[in-house]
Amino acid sequence: MLELRPVCEHCKLTLPADSLEAMICSFECTFCRICVKELLGDVCPNCGGGFSPRPIRPAKNWKGNNCLSQYPASTIEKHRPVHLDLHKDLVDRIGSLPPDQR
Repeated sequence: MLELRPVCEHCKLTLPADSLEAMICSFECTFCRICVKELLGDVCPNCGGGFSPRPIRPAKNWKGNNCLSQYPASTIEKHRPVHLDLHKDLVDRIGSLPPDQR
């Protein structure tokens, strides 16, 4: 079950459960779309993987109690600002590879 983390790990932009700005890697590192595109070059600074839009958990109970009220978003913030100079080295090494080839 995704945690639906509440903020961008780099800039701390609020990313509520229904945010279209939330991006995650396969380890659920969570960043805002602006940081992913403009600062991170679609390379996760924690694992080197790529990012995808974070799915939105249904707010309403459409079926089987699989909804936000039954499985609420996390309130625990993970603020780990990226050292952009060091990250540039990672992007230079692997950023030209598509995520499926990293």
